[in-house]
Amino acid sequence: MTTVKHVIEKKPKTIFSVRSSDTVDNVLTVMRDHRVRAVLVIDDGKLAGIVSQGDCAIKVLLPHDNPKQVLVSKIMTANPLTVSLSNSLEECMAIMVHKHIRHLPVVEEKKVVGIISVGDTVKNIIESQDDQIKFLETYIKGHGS
Repeated sequence: MTTVKHVIEKKPKTIFSVRSSDTVDNVLTVMRDHRVRAVLVIDDGKLAGIVSQGDCAIKVLLPHDNPKQVLVSKIMTANPLTVSLSNSLEECMAIMVHKHIRHLPVVEEKKVVGIISVGDTVKNIIESQDDQIKFLETYIKGHGS
């Protein structure tokens, strides 16, 4: 069983975040510059929310609001679901599927230590399956007639 800790250790340590008082334009710039689809909202060192590309598109761009005038606090998901380093990837995937979300902040002792995405979980599943296939191929070749 792979844990969130295992995945977080392999990822870059940078956590992309904005403040709830920032504008959506700032969020979109962070997303573009760092090629991420969700950004954490951290105020005074505490997780306040999360904002995704979908939030920006549906809540700001689609209604033709000005992203330079709309504050992150107006569109973010406040108090988002979180996981800890000890959660399994299976637990994370179940949460994401049942809650229809793609990102989970990782929090330890009230401090954000990373973010895990549906892409991270799928990548890990594929790597695990590749390892199993290699093992089975070696086993079959070693035990063939």
